[in-house]
Amino acid sequence: MKIPFFDWSGLYAERASEFDEITSSTLRRGGFIMQSDVDSFEAQLADYVGAKHAVALSDGTNAILLGLRASNLEPGDEILITSHSFIAAPQSIYHAGFKPVPVELSMDDWLMDVEKLEERLSPRTKAIMPVHVNGRVCQMEKILEFAKKHNLLVFEDAAQAMGAKYDNICAGNFGLWGTYSFYPSKTLGSFGDAGALVTNSKDVYDKVKSMRNHGADDQKMIPLDIDHWGTNCRMDNVHAAILNYKLGYYDEVISRRRQIAAAYHNCLSSIDGVSLPPAPSITSRNFDIYQNFEFCTRRRDALRDLLSKNGVGTIVQWGGFALHHLENLVAPTNLPLTDKFFKTSLLLPLNHIMSDEQVDYVCSLLKQFYED
Repeated sequence: MKIPFFDWSGLYAERASEFDEITSSTLRRGGFIMQSDVDSFEAQLADYVGAKHAVALSDGTNAILLGLRASNLEPGDEILITSHSFIAAPQSIYHAGFKPVPVELSMDDWLMDVEKLEERLSPRTKAIMPVHVNGRVCQMEKILEFAKKHNLLVFEDAAQAMGAKYDNICAGNFGLWGTYSFYPSKTLGSFGDAGALVTNSKDVYDKVKSMRNHGADDQKMIPLDIDHWGTNCRMDNVHAAILNYKLGYYDEVISRRRQIAAAYHNCLSSIDGVSLPPAPSITSRNFDIYQNFEFCTRRRDALRDLLSKNGVGTIVQWGGFALHHLENLVAPTNLPLTDKFFKTSLLLPLNHIMSDEQVDYVCSLLKQFYED
């Protein structure tokens, strides 16, 4: 059986006729840029996550960049960010004129270790950016308490956590603003690059909405007395139309992902030398959506080899590099737990279009490997 890490063509084949009709209908009426589909998606997204405002953007990276530019920080200000993160967030921090400061991960959930924030503080620290990796929300109660104590802003990179919750609050809706990615392989994915920013701040909303379109106002005109220069990072209208439709069955997608994660967890939970993410639970403070199923095993490379030989694709997230390894982007930092994690971590295939037979096949290979 062949099971790629992500079935790109299957993403379209899942509901091909519906996607064809949405696309052709949008194109026939000339709905290309900044049309009603974008307005509708912004309203639906804000309602889904419980935010006052949402701005549809070209991608998740630009969502972070514009959010930073709208946050009234000063050049050189430092932002604390977990080292277990994709490069988009620290790169955006750098391009906005600020300094990313990587923080150790927690061995409880492999997200930002709140207990290690204090040691990374400096007089230039002005914000914290928790990154909700793999569809799980960071320990936001403690992060918000720390931020309040030290007078820090909180920004959320929720690219991998659209719909994930902590204390029944959606990722992206804790800090000044939060961002999402709708890259095709995300839990809510379009057929190309797309992203969004959500906020409860009218000031941030107005700035980001203007900056995505060269600084134009609601009448799409460039004012002569422009307050903040923008760029071109609008969400394409066809992507908005697709995302509008997908949001309608997104809860089903999340439910299926949680089922698959539970199957993997049950398969691996009794094996020595394996560390797992928290299992799906309805009683936990966290409601996880499982953008990925990332676990740790001392025999990672041998396991990857067996799975590959039997047609199953796996990934070592971000090529096995943490942010603090990027010494041309961040200052050299000693984060031993993060180093250890990246030497043993592995992603199994997990998406809602996988069949039960495919999940069972992956589990059978995992059992075969650990029983030998």
